[in-house]
Amino acid sequence: MTWLHAIDPLAVRLPFWPYGIHWYGIMYVLGFGFALWWGNRRVRAGRLPGVDEEGFGDLIFHGMLGVIVGGRLGYVLFYGMEHALADPLYVLKINEGGMSFHGGLLGVMAGAWLWSRKRRLHYFDTMDFLAPLVPAGLGFGRLGNFIGGELWGKPTGGDWGVVFPAALPQPWYGMPLDALREAHASGALDAYARHPSQLYQAALEGLVMAVVLLWYSRRPRPRYAVAGLFAILYGLFRFLVEFVRVPDADIGYLAFGWLTMGQVLSLPLLAVGAVLLWLSRSAPTLPVVPPQPAADAAKAAG
Repeated sequence: MTWLHAIDPLAVRLPFWPYGIHWYGIMYVLGFGFALWWGNRRVRAGRLPGVDEEGFGDLIFHGMLGVIVGGRLGYVLFYGMEHALADPLYVLKINEGGMSFHGGLLGVMAGAWLWSRKRRLHYFDTMDFLAPLVPAGLGFGRLGNFIGGELWGKPTGGDWGVVFPAALPQPWYGMPLDALREAHASGALDAYARHPSQLYQAALEGLVMAVVLLWYSRRPRPRYAVAGLFAILYGLFRFLVEFVRVPDADIGYLAFGWLTMGQVLSLPLLAVGAVLLWLSRSAPTLPVVPPQPAADAAKAAG
């Protein structure tokens, strides 16, 4: 059974603003909202000693900047350098290409490093704390990709999958939605059904990673362990899903008729994750120290 993708990418249409409010933007808000909510719970439980909710809010701000700036610059660097060289303003044209997870990750890492240095905390204590907060945002982001009908998968080659209007060839491409619905009802579009790779990624990178990391980090773990597990899981899941996802048209396959840029960028994550897990074998485990209320802290100091 096939399904015709007919979801409006705009959640709210505004008469005074032609772009409206996109579902993709709402997904970003939900991802950051979850990270803030769950992170505050972990802070109150003492999972990042010496840091209170105000300090964690500052960390989230650094992370948001890292995601936005790093994600966009990473996309341009990894997937759109030719466009940027021809038009430097392409960096700002987020409607012509989106965000890169790997770039966003580097941005978050940079923001966390600056925050950790200012707080005089071990960098990987911060990264271990942040790792379980990230998968929910990844899952919401992939749902945003699906709703927007972008980053679709390869044809299923069967009688199942999702028909994405933007992926249809002529004469179907650009047809009004009502006409596409009639054609789909007749079975004329079944041959163009594709893997909903965005949903595969939402399930693996979002739901599965969130469950595993939240379960694994429910008790204190040695330094490097949680961040290492995050890197391995993401690298593995992304590498596997790339086999059924269409590579970027400007890049295509890099080698062997199947290797994609996403897979190449995931290999270092697998390697880094393995190294971090190895380092965790002899690393210390942070104690659980709930932050003291300001009044109690002042009394203890006096």
